[in-house]
Amino acid sequence: MSVASGSSVLPTKIELIGTRRRLATARRVKKVLDDKRDVLLKRLDEIIQQASQARDEISQPLADAYLALYDAYLTLGPMRLEGIAANTPPLVDAEVMVRRIVDVDVPSIKLSEKEMGMTYGFADTNVAVDRASRQMRKVLPSIFRAAEFENAIFRLAKELEKTQRLLNALEYMIIPRYEGSIRYIQQTLEEREREEFTRLKHVKKVLERKAGA
Repeated sequence: MSVASGSSVLPTKIELIGTRRRLATARRVKKVLDDKRDVLLKRLDEIIQQASQARDEISQPLADAYLALYDAYLTLGPMRLEGIAANTPPLVDAEVMVRRIVDVDVPSIKLSEKEMGMTYGFADTNVAVDRASRQMRKVLPSIFRAAEFENAIFRLAKELEKTQRLLNALEYMIIPRYEGSIRYIQQTLEEREREEFTRLKHVKKVLERKAGA
């Protein structure tokens, strides 16, 4: 007899009560996980739409920023432009925070610009560098926002996969095993009751014959 049919459990009334309780708990957990999966799917759908919109919003500004940077490379040369970039202090601070979405920790980035004057001389640069710098600083918050959505999608999808694995284990392994154990115990107890009833009937007949004799 297989494990699912209950051969690994003791066919007693105490075990029957305990297995019924475990089955009820497993079904409650499955209901909670079903609800969690539904919420995860809904939030994933919402964030995927937000991520798509965020990508659309940064597409043209980012293209403009790269075009300005390309012009700066052409006019100044890569070595001079990279030297300017290396000597330019950070103009933006990033603070990483955490927000929870359906019990999942998702990083959120808050940007703040530093109040700073010109960090390079006019003699060493041209208008293409100014335009590239302005465009990059303008599009940077949108890039981080799109990255937040992408990260949230990845984490929620991973949690959804984990939740689905637990649901599959409950639905196809744990709950059927408990149900099989309950059937096995009930059948065994019923068989014992029939055997006991038959034995008592036989004893009764023997006693009646002896009394008649």
